[in-house]
Amino acid sequence: MADEEKTEETPKSSKKLLIIIIAAAVILLGGGGVGAFFLMGSDDDEVVEEVRLPAVYTHIRTKSGRPMFVSTVLSDDERTHYLQAYVVAKSRDPLVAPALEKHMPLIVSRLNTMFSTQEFAKLSTIEGKQNLRSDATKLLREILQQRIDIPGVEEVLFTNFVMQ
Repeated sequence: MADEEKTEETPKSSKKLLIIIIAAAVILLGGGGVGAFFLMGSDDDEVVEEVRLPAVYTHIRTKSGRPMFVSTVLSDDERTHYLQAYVVAKSRDPLVAPALEKHMPLIVSRLNTMFSTQEFAKLSTIEGKQNLRSDATKLLREILQQRIDIPGVEEVLFTNFVMQ
């Protein structure tokens, strides 16, 4: 009888022991992983935080202060069509807004030329407007690259765009 009691207790003890070993392994591995993450993550000297500066929006205005561009656009229907666009340059570099203000006459002149060479039919589509916005962004980046040696403009936005 004594032998039967021992065999019954042995499986219960081994199950408890197995559960304790598994729990200890999970705790050790989990804790070790977290500890390794914090200890080996990085040194203070090597930490480079990327700080995202707030966006700065600069209104592109004519010398007289008009907040919009008004241009005639090309058309196949022999009628005169007009484009009115309010243009804003978005940037995050603090050097860009003053550079845009300084070179505003050049920017306005180049954008006027760009707007007046557009085709009414193409600008009537969403893709046409997106392409014009992309081209205006490239133009401003090129001007800033030439003038201050950084492209600086994240994107050009049309805050109002009317054609008739």
